Amino acid sequence: MKKLFMLVLLVILLGACSSDNEASSESSSEQKETKDIKLVLDWTPNTNHTGLYVAKAEGYFEKEGLNVEIMLPGEAGADQLVASGKADFGISAQETLTEARVQGIPIVSIGAIIQHNTSGFASPKEKNITSPADYEGKTYGGWGAPVEKAVLSSLMQKENANVEEVEIVNMGNSDFFTAVERDIDFAWIYYGWTGVEAELRGEELNMQYLTDYSDKLDYYTPVLTANEKTINNDPETVEAFMAAVSKGYEYAIDQPEKAADILIEAVPDLDPELVKASQKWLSPKYQDDAKQWGIQDLEVWENYAAWMYSHDLLDKKLEAEKAFTNEFLPDEEEE
Repeated sequence: MKKLFMLVLLVILLGACSSDNEASSESSSEQKETKDIKLVLDWTPNTNHTGLYVAKAEGYFEKEGLNVEIMLPGEAGADQLVASGKADFGISAQETLTEARVQGIPIVSIGAIIQHNTSGFASPKEKNITSPADYEGKTYGGWGAPVEKAVLSSLMQKENANVEEVEIVNMGNSDFFTAVERDIDFAWIYYGWTGVEAELRGEELNMQYLTDYSDKLDYYTPVLTANEKTINNDPETVEAFMAAVSKGYEYAIDQPEKAADILIEAVPDLDPELVKASQKWLSPKYQDDAKQWGIQDLEVWENYAAWMYSHDLLDKKLEAEKAFTNEFLPDEEEE
């Protein structure tokens, strides 16, 4: 009887030690330090960025061991902040990243936020600008980048029109709607935000999408970026970041209404009606016809770089295969 009692006592003690060890292990796991990460946007928050805010709000970053601070770019710009190491990841676009790499700035695209270019030239319907030929004699409002005149010229040439007949002015900080009421006739917009806002305002637009005029203008905009140094020295962090971001955008694809609510809560200054309408329009376009969200095609990078080079926008040809990577996208079976 005494032996039986001692055996039972030993089992109880071993069980207690096991439970204590498990609790200690769980506590240690919970107390594991997360890595602080800075992510810089390309512009003020909008539905291009929804997946990032979802990843933060739903704990996807935290699950990957990341504490992510989402920053605005300021005057320096996202590309420079990422290149200098002042931000770990950023938002850019294929056109600006292509220029940056040709100039020796070491940033790489690690994921396409939207699979196809949704931008184009927009004008109020009453201005009767229905094709690039109608740009002659009109005033275009832009931001002062050489690529703007090149794109205008490329589209106008297809209709035997002359870009020199367009007055090009810098809109500065004016928004599209203020500018077209004041002194411009048309501007380059992302339909998913400004176009949707026009719909909500009841203002009809004429729109010439870039992709309707040239396959080479169907480039990735926006994209996620990282510094080459980060990619080479800390690939585990890049992989963890992209795992969380992929989940965030997949959530925004599958649940646009809930995703919109998350963005609205994170950025209360945004117009809720616009966010919800924009999210509904944009969510199907994040992945579109690609086999998974974020994937990029070498041909898209080569085509647009060749177009830029042929229009004297690049000093030398781009090594396209080094400008982007799909390496850090999660395997489809893991999603």
